[in-house]
Amino acid sequence: MPMTIESIGLVAGALAVALLLALITTPIVKNLAQKWGAVDVPKDGRRMHDHPIPRMGGLAIFLGFLLSVILFLPFLGGEGLDPQVRGMLLGAVVIVVLGILDDIYALPALPKLIIQIVAAVIAVASGNLIEVISNPNIFSADPYWELGWLAYPVTVIWIVAVTNAVNLIDGLDGLACGVSTISSMTMLVIALAMAEPQVAVLMAALAGACLGFLPYNMNPAKIFMGDTGSTFLGYVLGVVSIQGLFKYYMLISFVVPFLMLGLPIFDTCFAFVRRIAHGQSPMHADRSHIHHRLIDMGLSQKQAVAVLYVISAILGLSAVVLTTLSPVRAMLLLFALCVAGGVSARIFLHNNGGYKNGDEPHDNKGEHKP
Repeated sequence: MPMTIESIGLVAGALAVALLLALITTPIVKNLAQKWGAVDVPKDGRRMHDHPIPRMGGLAIFLGFLLSVILFLPFLGGEGLDPQVRGMLLGAVVIVVLGILDDIYALPALPKLIIQIVAAVIAVASGNLIEVISNPNIFSADPYWELGWLAYPVTVIWIVAVTNAVNLIDGLDGLACGVSTISSMTMLVIALAMAEPQVAVLMAALAGACLGFLPYNMNPAKIFMGDTGSTFLGYVLGVVSIQGLFKYYMLISFVVPFLMLGLPIFDTCFAFVRRIAHGQSPMHADRSHIHHRLIDMGLSQKQAVAVLYVISAILGLSAVVLTTLSPVRAMLLLFALCVAGGVSARIFLHNNGGYKNGDEPHDNKGEHKP
């Protein structure tokens, strides 16, 4: 279905309604979180706040998104929601329920991972599948590689990875919510350019819900989204990024989702490599994420978040540009981005000193963190 005036109006309506719903329901969710005991009490040096703050705010994001999608998506035509969307929403419900329980009871990592895999399998069973990937050899006569049976595990791994990537960057007020807003807006722009109205409505609803929650989550935060929000955002972004023409659009489309979700993915990859290099479990929590390092370099929370917003926006803009370029020019842009990223990472790590195994970073006041 092409992007008509009516479908663009639906996209705008989905964004506006989701924003208003999240804006209205967040104070209600805040009171509910306090009543249920879903409160983040600072207990270690990784926490950037010094007093208890309600979490579980992601429930407001979920409600804004869900109601907006149910209200606007059926108007695109067809008989209600298609199987892919229904499967995604069902999996999202599983993720949100898991997040609520985790925000209240602090569940162990393994059961959470298993349930996240179940949610990913639900999405895959509903038709959300990476069936092909682009051939990185732009001179090949075959532009795509068929995955065959590998499509199923590859898709599950992708969804679970993005789900946790967004969760791992949720370390500063407004960071994960703002980065998810930028990622969803990037996907919205690409969906409009590719005439993918369903993806556009989904991303408009997600961006609107994030924008409605963001005023309560910016520093100093009145409420955290918690695992309820961060895993939900990662799950939806992971699933929608493989819907429609996103997996077919161009020869280098394989990297477009990585750029759209660039900051959480790159930070997670660096975190895993760093922990393994230090002889730690990849799931070991630490204070060496990029947002922690910016704080330790002397930036305030607001400044660090602003820097990461800019980085995320640059990556998102690069993803948009890539969808408009010829394969050769796209590869040249990718090469330039890789070089710039490598040089920036080298300078960043050099200026910040790097951390050896067992070292603890210092906060922006110079106080040693236990």
